Amino acid sequence: MYKYFTSLVLLFVVVASFGQQKKDSLFTKKSDTLKYKTTYGLRLGVDISRPILASLNSDYTGFEIVGDYRIKKNLYIAAEVGFEEETTEEFRVSNSTSKGNFIRLGINYNAYKNWLNMNNEVFIGYRYGFALFNQTLNSFTPNVSDPANNNFFTAAENEVNATTENLNAHWSELMVGVKVETLKNVFVGFNVSYKIMMSVKDPENFKSLFAPGFNRIFETNTGFGFNYTISYQIPFTKK
Repeated sequence: MYKYFTSLVLLFVVVASFGQQKKDSLFTKKSDTLKYKTTYGLRLGVDISRPILASLNSDYTGFEIVGDYRIKKNLYIAAEVGFEEETTEEFRVSNSTSKGNFIRLGINYNAYKNWLNMNNEVFIGYRYGFALFNQTLNSFTPNVSDPANNNFFTAAENEVNATTENLNAHWSELMVGVKVETLKNVFVGFNVSYKIMMSVKDPENFKSLFAPGFNRIFETNTGFGFNYTISYQIPFTKK
């Protein structure tokens, strides 16, 4: 009887141990196959820094629509389109107004590793920019001084109001920025960019001082920009 009871206990222990191992194996496999899916979709928004700037500067008007689409886990295709008009005064020598449309196309790479169920970004990006615009030379003051002989003359300002149409500009820009999901599918973002002018069509006998989408054109053909955006993501799928 004792041997029978001992054998029965050993059989029970073996069966229980085998069952536990099988259960643990199934649990491990399920845990290993569990993957968190993140949202892929089209994100659209506006740059709210431009209307703020327009309210502070009567010589400026502009708006910009921003968008991006996620193609891989950390990679987005991105674009911005808009309109700008700005009057620029150059050292009290000339006063001109540039007005036109622009588009920027490129990619963003998200270098931030999100926690579970987060979609924030710390990104670096590249854009190709193109603008079509008109420029009006409002007035200029000719230089009639003779510094070599210490003769300085006061010149009268000449009103011109001469407009040159169908000007264009091409540039590249590098940018860094952040985007934070503040509400479900609602993002607030900020970025700064360094721009390099590749080519610009100038009016005859005058230089383009401002290109829409590029901002002020300096002598080095470089410029800077910034955006402060609010956007909404339209969720298409999860991967």
